Amino acid sequence: MNERKLQELRPRKTFAQHWLKSEKALNEIIRAAQLKLGDRILEIGPGTGILTRRLLPEVQSLLAVEIDRDLCDKLAKEIGREQKFLLLQGDFLSLDLPSLLAQFPTFQKPHKVVANIPYNITGPILEKLLGTIANPNPEPYDLLVLLLQKEVAERLVAKPGSRTFGALSVRVQYLANCELICTVPAGAFYPPPKVDSAVVRLIPYQIEPPALDTRKLDTLVKLGFSAKRKMLRNNLLSVVERDRLTQLLEKLDINPQSRAEDLSVAQWVTLANLLL
Repeated sequence: MNERKLQELRPRKTFAQHWLKSEKALNEIIRAAQLKLGDRILEIGPGTGILTRRLLPEVQSLLAVEIDRDLCDKLAKEIGREQKFLLLQGDFLSLDLPSLLAQFPTFQKPHKVVANIPYNITGPILEKLLGTIANPNPEPYDLLVLLLQKEVAERLVAKPGSRTFGALSVRVQYLANCELICTVPAGAFYPPPKVDSAVVRLIPYQIEPPALDTRKLDTLVKLGFSAKRKMLRNNLLSVVERDRLTQLLEKLDINPQSRAEDLSVAQWVTLANLLL
C-alpha cells in the first residue's frame, strides 16, 4: 500500500494504530518467521493488510484478528475470498479462539504467530500467547515473530546484569528463547510512533531444570524486582530469612550482595527450588 492510500485511512488512537509501510522491515519479519507452505499463521492486528498479503502466498492458512470494524470490512472486500484466509473481528485479548475455530472445522489451529502488535497492550498479548510462569500456555506456539516497541524488545532479550534485565525478562525467558532480529525506525510507520520499534523472535520451550513450584518462582521474581536498587536479601525478607538466603546464594556461587538483575533465569529457578 503506497503512502497516498495510507494517508486516506484514519488511524485511531484508541487502538494505537501505526501501520507498517517499510519493505525492508517486512522482509525481515518474513525471514524471521522461517515460513513453509504447511505453516498455519495467526496474525494479530492485520490493519491495512500489508503483512497479510506477504504471508498468504507462503503458508497453508492465515487467521487474522482485527479489532477495527472498518479495517475488517476493507480487508474482507480485498482479500476475504482467499480460501486459506480467515478474518475475525474483535479484541484478541477477549476472543476464545479455540471455540471460534470450532465453527470452521476445515481451518486448523495456527502454530505460528507473525504480527505487528499494538504497543499499548504488548504485555497482555505476550501473556495470552505464552502464558505465565505459574500457568504456561499448555499448547504453545512453535514460533512467534512480533514487531513491538524497541524498549520492550530490549527487555525481552536482555542479559543478566544489564540495566534492561528485569522481571519481564525473567518471566518471558523462562517460557521462550528470545532473539532480537532487527530494529525498525519510527519513520517505517504511518503515522510514525514516538518511539522506535524492533522485531523479535520467540521460540517457546521448557526450561531445564524446570521450577518445581512455579507459583513460588513467580512470587520470588515479583518480590526480587520490586525495588531494583535494593539487594536481593532485602527484597526477599518476607519469604526467606536473610542469613538463610545468604547461605543459599553462596551455595550457588552468587554474591550475597547481588541485586535481582544479577541472577540468570536458571539461577532464579534453582533458588526457587532450594526454597521449597
